[in-house]
Amino acid sequence: MTTVEMVMPAMGESVMEGTILQWLKQEGDAVEQEEPLLEVATDKVDTEVPATHSGTLQKILVPEGTVVEVGKPIAIIAQEANGSTGSDLDKVDSASDPAESQNGSDVSETEPPVEEVAEEALRAVSLPGQTEPAAISTSSGAASTRFYSPLVMSIAREEEISEAELAQIPGTGKAGRLTKKDLLSYLKSDRKSAPVNGQSQPKEPLPSAQPSTAPAKSASDEVIEMDRMRKMIATRMVASKQTSAHVTSFVEADVTALVHWRNRKKSAFQEREGEKLTFMPLFVEAIAKAIKDFPMINVSVDGDDIIRHKDINIGMAVALPSGNLIVPVIARADQLSLTGLAKKVNDLSERARRNQLTADDLAKGTYTVSNIGSFGNLLGTPIILQPQVAILALGAIVKKPSVVETAEGDAIAIRHRMYLSHSYDHRVVDGALGGMFVKRVADYLEKFDIDRDL
Repeated sequence: MTTVEMVMPAMGESVMEGTILQWLKQEGDAVEQEEPLLEVATDKVDTEVPATHSGTLQKILVPEGTVVEVGKPIAIIAQEANGSTGSDLDKVDSASDPAESQNGSDVSETEPPVEEVAEEALRAVSLPGQTEPAAISTSSGAASTRFYSPLVMSIAREEEISEAELAQIPGTGKAGRLTKKDLLSYLKSDRKSAPVNGQSQPKEPLPSAQPSTAPAKSASDEVIEMDRMRKMIATRMVASKQTSAHVTSFVEADVTALVHWRNRKKSAFQEREGEKLTFMPLFVEAIAKAIKDFPMINVSVDGDDIIRHKDINIGMAVALPSGNLIVPVIARADQLSLTGLAKKVNDLSERARRNQLTADDLAKGTYTVSNIGSFGNLLGTPIILQPQVAILALGAIVKKPSVVETAEGDAIAIRHRMYLSHSYDHRVVDGALGGMFVKRVADYLEKFDIDRDL
């Protein structure tokens, strides 16, 4: 029999430690690789951690409630001599292909965990002039002995819930621990009915993302409360419009060669790679090339400073069935081949469907693309994702009668055409740069090599 140490895994970029909330197995229990073994809380998310090996949980090295640095041993797993010791926590079952669409990033059955990851990514975005929420206070000034995860504390600070009020909320976790679900359920209820120290708590209205100019409600109207993620998206979008001077330039591109090439290659690509070849990797490739030509598009604003980014990290906007939006990021997109881009697009789409996106998948974007063509839209005026300075919307590819030049003169032909809508921050991107950039993207798409090999 052999033994292996299981260490505290990395829970996300910049996350250096986590708190062990609960062991889901006891010493002596059999465990399977990738079976949930414990729950860990970080300042970004509460999550289950799977076992890295199959075998028997021989010893738990770190008790519940302990803060552990990433990479430190937390348990010992005993294995039979012929037991598997392999570990592949990031493996994705490729038996199910992502749905084919223009953007290659349809998400058909995404459950709340993906939105929780996106919610945490939105929570981490720092907007100009934004300050940290007020610290949790206690009515008595005494420290509470009840344990709260960093995520619960973060939500409590945002909602201005005092520690005394937290202490009165029933918890469904182990030993009465207050979970995120408990806290969100409490927030949905009438807080006035929750007594603290014998007194009712006033329920303060949550800030609205829009001024209260809605018409009077009638008896037949339905009132739908925004979920937490939608509230944060609304706040971020309004803040972006207030922060950046939005300007949008439009270009129409003839993508006939690209469409014919993709139609000719997609079957062979799927047979060779086991993956679908959608339009999105072709678009991302053209955008990455244009960013290298115009690097001042790949910047962000920090006060009076302009930060020019070396890495080209392209975010790919994905609409969830709930109507909310997440933007997984293709890191260093300019360094990937077309095959690599196709695999990355499909991987992000598949993991979104399987609730496997992490905070790192949504981090460090420097430019964003939104494929509104997947909804049949021709034009759009997208809102910049702060602190970036530009975003590109791709319209639907449609067949149109167009004037083409031939050896015999001009002629009318049926061509595949699409609109590109480029919104940019006029504080740092002038019309010349914003317009030339989107035109360069269109040029790369129009001049696509029909004889190109994969």
